[in-house]
Amino acid sequence: MRRADRLFQIVQFLRSRRVTTAHWLSQVLEVSERTIYRDVQDLMASGVPIEGEAGVGYVIRHGYDLPPLMFSQNELTALSLGARIVQSWSDTELANAAQSALSKVETVLPDGLKGKLDQARLFSPMIRISTEVAATMSDLRSAVDHRNKVTITYRRADGKESKRTIWPLGLFFWGNVWTLGAWCESRQAFRNFRLDRINSHTISQKNYPNESGKTLDDLIAYEQRFIVE
Repeated sequence: MRRADRLFQIVQFLRSRRVTTAHWLSQVLEVSERTIYRDVQDLMASGVPIEGEAGVGYVIRHGYDLPPLMFSQNELTALSLGARIVQSWSDTELANAAQSALSKVETVLPDGLKGKLDQARLFSPMIRISTEVAATMSDLRSAVDHRNKVTITYRRADGKESKRTIWPLGLFFWGNVWTLGAWCESRQAFRNFRLDRINSHTISQKNYPNESGKTLDDLIAYEQRFIVE
C-alpha cells in the first residue's frame, strides 16, 4: 500500500471509531507501530485534528471530514480525455480501470463539480485496437511489471518473420500503434516491436536481471529514438 493510501485509511479508521490504538492500526494496515506513530504525527502536523498519544490511543475531532477534491475545469477535461483515450486504445482491463477511476473521482467531488466529467467536449474515436493486440498488450504489461522474459515471433516491415527472446521494458503509444521497447537477446541491442506485428508470444517464468545498460532508462536515453524493425 502506498503511504498516501495508508494515511487516508488511518483518517477513515479514526473517523469511524471512538478510540483507535497504534497497535490495532499496525495490525490492520500491516505495518509497524513505529510507522503508525510517524504517520499520525505527520497527519497532525498537516492540520488533521487528532488527539491522543502513543501507547494510549487516538481520536479525531467529531465532525472532521477530508476536504473535497477540487479541480479546475481544465483538470476535469484532462481527466475525462485521458480516460477516453485509455478506453479506446488499451486492453480491456485498463479500459475498465479508467472508467472505475473516473467514477471514484466523481463520487468525492463537491456538488458543484459533479457531472462536469461527462461535459468534456474532447473525444477519442472509439476505433479501438483489435482484440488480438489488446490481449497481447495485457500479457506484455504483466511481463513488464514482473520483468519476465518473453519469446515472440515477429513479422518485420519487409514481411520476414523471426523468433526472438526479449526483455520487455515498457509499452509506448504513438497515436495509432503501440510498441514494446525491449532488450533483444539475439541482437544484443535495444529493439522496438509493434504489437500488431507480434504473431505469437510466450511469457517465460524466468526473470531478466536489472542490468546496467539494458534498463528502461537506458532505452530512453539511447539517442532518444527507437529502432523499429
